Amino acid sequence: MQTFLLSRRSTASGNGIGSAPTTARYKTSASGEEPLRPRLLGRPVATLEDGALAVRLAREAVGRALGDPAAREARKALPSTFRERRGVFVTWYEHPAHRLRGCIGYPHAVLPLGEAVREAAVSAALEDPRFAPVTAGELRELVAEVSLLTPFEPISPRDRPGGVAVGRDGLVVESGARRGLLLPQVAPEQGWDREQLLDGTCEKAGLARGAWRSPQVNVYRFQAEIFRERSPGGEVVRAPGPG
Repeated sequence: MQTFLLSRRSTASGNGIGSAPTTARYKTSASGEEPLRPRLLGRPVATLEDGALAVRLAREAVGRALGDPAAREARKALPSTFRERRGVFVTWYEHPAHRLRGCIGYPHAVLPLGEAVREAAVSAALEDPRFAPVTAGELRELVAEVSLLTPFEPISPRDRPGGVAVGRDGLVVESGARRGLLLPQVAPEQGWDREQLLDGTCEKAGLARGAWRSPQVNVYRFQAEIFRERSPGGEVVRAPGPG
């Protein structure tokens, strides 16, 4: 498994990754194994209990990494869902300002979910190159968000932009060594339409706006189930879906 890093940028467009080849590392799989979860097209495939556990795993993993004596030991037994491979992003926000504090993830399903959540959580808190590492005291002031991703689905040139659903779809744009990703929550947060979402993803990849119109540029869509804390260490809720 090659190891590269994907993280959200702290620009206004947020919630995405850009991977110009000189700066980004990308987490991918040499085996080409497909994830085991179905695509999400309306019906949730993770329960609220699963989502709450994923968020708790993220917080516990960072607490342990920071030497917090109150952090629980790693859970030995997890539900079967957490042994399936699935892409995931973990994001930390300052509370209550909701300012980005770190976000790193595995866009492809290369690790069992439980392991991917723990690794992404620690990396987002301690290794996001845009921020200083989170401290144990600061962790108590941050809220955790976990986005569980579905497999990528190609969008043919003839289906662009019509094949993009704002609020449901996240996007990946690829051209040669350049790659950009925006999570589904970006467009609603920014008030974008589908063409603006495509343009924004191109910019994440270091490409010109409108590059998605070229048949030489690959575009993929995916969905995400998003679970977040209402307050640091507090109740976990499912983010509302589009419409």
